[in-house]
Amino acid sequence: MTTAVAPADSPEQQASHKLNTGKTIAFFLSFIALAAVILTPIAGLAMPAKIALGMLAFAVIMWVSEAVSYPVSAVMIVGLIAIMLTFAVDPETGEAIGASKGLSIAMSGFSSSAVALVAAALALATAMQATGLHRRLALYVLKFAGEKVSNIVIGAIVISIILAFFVPSATARAGAVVPILMGMVAAFGLAKESKLAALLVITATQAVSIWNVGIKTAAAQNLVAVGFIEDQMGQTVSWGQWFIWAAPWSILMSIALYFIMRAAIKPEVESIDGGRELVEKQLAEMGPMTGAEKRLTAIAMLLLFFWATEGVLHPISSATITIVAVGFMLMPVIGVMDWKYAQQQINWGTLVVFAAGISLGKFLLDTGAATWLSEATFGAIGLSSMPILAAIALVSLFNILIHLGFASATSLASALIPVFIALAATLDVPNGGIGFVIIQQFVICFGFLLPVSAPQNMLAYGTGAFTSKQFLRTGIPLTIVAYLLILLLSATYWNWIGLV
Repeated sequence: MTTAVAPADSPEQQASHKLNTGKTIAFFLSFIALAAVILTPIAGLAMPAKIALGMLAFAVIMWVSEAVSYPVSAVMIVGLIAIMLTFAVDPETGEAIGASKGLSIAMSGFSSSAVALVAAALALATAMQATGLHRRLALYVLKFAGEKVSNIVIGAIVISIILAFFVPSATARAGAVVPILMGMVAAFGLAKESKLAALLVITATQAVSIWNVGIKTAAAQNLVAVGFIEDQMGQTVSWGQWFIWAAPWSILMSIALYFIMRAAIKPEVESIDGGRELVEKQLAEMGPMTGAEKRLTAIAMLLLFFWATEGVLHPISSATITIVAVGFMLMPVIGVMDWKYAQQQINWGTLVVFAAGISLGKFLLDTGAATWLSEATFGAIGLSSMPILAAIALVSLFNILIHLGFASATSLASALIPVFIALAATLDVPNGGIGFVIIQQFVICFGFLLPVSAPQNMLAYGTGAFTSKQFLRTGIPLTIVAYLLILLLSATYWNWIGLV
């Protein structure tokens, strides 16, 4: 009698088992960390502040490990804050906070104007996808770029810049450009694993991250920071102000990106014969601009105009302007999509994560937990007594290193911006430290090092066009240049215009 031997798991299955085991451990570890913080005596901190610190530890472990999806962890964060505050004692009244007030605190992020702006931005990105306008713009740029690899690299960067003004989603921008570039590589007869594919796809992806910094509405994490600044520092940041501060950095980084990419990855060829014809063919297949594309172009141009002139020609906020624009996009006859389509295509989970992150950050700030954490970490090294440039250098380096553990810049901003706001209050800087906080938000947007550092990186990595090693080979010099540019502009341009 023979005994059947079960086949051994494949390396992929073994890796999956290890990953699931790691996520399970992290899931329980997050609850242990929450309990440990709450039960640890901390002088000067009332129970609500300890709950806030415990929830931050819980959230960081959940977000870094991705033990559960981001939307699920966001719902858990809101629920846990509400439950624990129900029984916690209010230090001002000496009585239990109660269910109603506890839930109100836990849900406070959902009433932020920044959440409305993110919701509208997601709808705008969906409208672009519904009409294909972003793809048409990308094809037009590549048509003018021609067939030389150097020009196509420049074209990929230019596409990312143009789309950053109109598509407030880094993933959507990468999703528009990457397939076109892959099609050009395939048309030339090169494999998707070719060096040319790696060069073009990585360039487009890194350019997307660079312009997440340059434009306020290009990334959700920027809106997290702006929401905290408006709520806690009492200052508004208009679209135009952000652009004046950040665009010079992004322009210089775009130039550096071109030279770094050309030095780091040498393609098999220096020209894609037939590349222009391929682009023209794809444009021909799209046909002339549809009525919906024309209407969306008009809406997008008006939206950009009102964003850029906010606080100059009119007092209407970016959030209000964008919501009104989305209203036009959803209207019959003059709109470009209906509500049913928008409801199906918009990633509502992103909105939940965003709002929960703001709730957690506001909770940290209002209870004094963020101030305590800032003093316990940065205060221990005497940061408040250092020159502002030294403080920016040290905190930015810390920011870059901790980003290695986060796949979501939105979650990273939710965790760190409250701490940076508390830290800014201890520094001798103008405007209440808003410039210091804004600069750290720029650094949060980096995500140049690893494919897992940003959603757009993972989208591009999923094409198989490049390896993690190739991405890192370009990411290390990009991060170094980006860091040095932060310091250079802090010492010069940002200092001259009064930001720091």
